[in-house]
Amino acid sequence: MKSNLAEKRDYVSSTNACKACMPLGASIAFKGVEGCVPFLHGSQGCATYMRRYLISHFREPVDIASSALGEGEAVFGGGPNLKQGLVNVINKYQAKAVGIATTCLTETIGDNVPAIVKEFLDAAKVEGPGGKMPALIHASTPSYAATHAEGFHAAVDAIVRQLAHPVARHSGINLLPGFVSPADIRHLQEVAKGFGLKATLLPDYSRPLDAPAGTSYEILPGGGTPLADIAKMGGAAATLSFGWTPYSQAAGRDLQERCGVALHDLGLPIGLRQSDAMFEALAALAKREIPSRHADQRGRLLDAMVDGHKYLSGKRAVVYGEQDLVIGLASFLAEIGVQPVLCASGGRGAGFRENLERVTEGLVRETVHAEPGVDFYRIAELSRELKPDFLLGHSKGYLIARELGVPLVRVGFPIHDRFGGPRLHHLGYRGAQEMYDRIVNALLEQKQSESNVGYGYL
Repeated sequence: MKSNLAEKRDYVSSTNACKACMPLGASIAFKGVEGCVPFLHGSQGCATYMRRYLISHFREPVDIASSALGEGEAVFGGGPNLKQGLVNVINKYQAKAVGIATTCLTETIGDNVPAIVKEFLDAAKVEGPGGKMPALIHASTPSYAATHAEGFHAAVDAIVRQLAHPVARHSGINLLPGFVSPADIRHLQEVAKGFGLKATLLPDYSRPLDAPAGTSYEILPGGGTPLADIAKMGGAAATLSFGWTPYSQAAGRDLQERCGVALHDLGLPIGLRQSDAMFEALAALAKREIPSRHADQRGRLLDAMVDGHKYLSGKRAVVYGEQDLVIGLASFLAEIGVQPVLCASGGRGAGFRENLERVTEGLVRETVHAEPGVDFYRIAELSRELKPDFLLGHSKGYLIARELGVPLVRVGFPIHDRFGGPRLHHLGYRGAQEMYDRIVNALLEQKQSESNVGYGYL
C-alpha cells in the first residue's frame, strides 16, 4: 500500500500514543472469568493508573491487585511480594481465580512468574471458596512489547492454555469474540442462543464491567465465563474466533492443535459481509436456518444504506484504534460508500495492510493509506493532508477532530468524554445499523450547525 504521503518524521519518540499497555488489556480479559481478580506483578502505580483508566470508560468499580514492588524488589526480585499478594487476595476476595499479568518492571528484572507460582502452590496454606485453591493464571505482558490489544489476547490465550484441556467431545461451541464492548458480548450470547447453540464465550465481562444497579457493593462482581465451562472448551464441536491478527487467533489455534477442536477463523463481524460470514457459520454449526429476526435486521440495514447513501457517498474518513477493529470498520465504511483514507493503529501485528486491502478491494476508489505502529502525532500529520470528512475511533482522537473542524464518531475503547461506551454495539447487523445511523447523524449535525439558514430538513 504505497502512498505519496511524506514518510519522514523529524522525531523518534512516541507523542500521544495510539494505544494503552499490555497489562491493561490483560486485566480486562481476566475480568471476564468467573470470580477472577486481576493481579499485576509490578509497582503499585501500574494498578492504580489502570483502575482509573478503566473506570473512566466502563463507569464501574474495577479492582486490580498489585504486588507493589519497590526499589528493593527491583534489585532482589519480586517473588516474596507476589506470594504475599496472592495470600492477601485469596483471603480477602475468596476469589475463584487470580489472573497474574507481568509488567515492564518484573519482565525487565527477569522474575520467573511460572516458577514463583509453582513454589507458592507447593507451599500454600491458604484456601479459596469451598476450601479449594483458586486457579492461578499467569500471562507475560510487558508494556514495552506491544499494546493493550495484544495484552488482552495474551491473557485469553493463557486462560485457554492453562485451564482448558482435552476432554470428551460435546455439542457446544466456543466463541472467542476478541476485544469488544459488553453490549457486543451480550448480543453474541443472544445470537448463539437464538440458534439453539450452547456457547462458551471467553472472556465474558458483560456483567463485571457493565453491571445492573445493586443494593450493596459486591467485592467480587458476579458474571464472567464459568471456570467449569472453560475446562470443557477442549471438547467443543467448534471454535469461532473473531479477529484478523495472529495474536487474536492464538487461543483458537491452541484449542485446535492441542484438543482437535475445529477452528473457524473469522474477522470481527462488523458490517454486512463480515456479519453474513458469522451468521452463515453459526447456521452451519446449528444445522438450521438463520432466525427471521436476524434476516429482518439485515433487511433494515440494507434499507438504511439506500436511504442514507446520498449523505455518505464519496465521504472520506480517518479510522484508528486496535488493528482488528480498524480492519472491520474499514470493511464497513467501504460497503457504505465512504472512502477510508487513513487506517491507523498503535499495534504492529502482521497482516494489517494485507487485510485492509482484502476487505476494501473493489469497493474504494483510492488506495487506503495503512499506518500500523503510529502515534497521534503522526495521525494528525496525515489527517491534515488527507482532509477527512469525519474521524471514526475512540476519544483520544478528539483533539485532531477539533483542529480539523470535523465530527468524531466515537467507537471502541476508550471513550472517556461521552457516556455509554460499554453499551455501544459494533458487531452484527444490529451494530452496523447503530453505527450507520450515528455516522449519518454526525454528518447531518455538522452540516446543520455550519448553516447560516438553520434548515430543519436535510
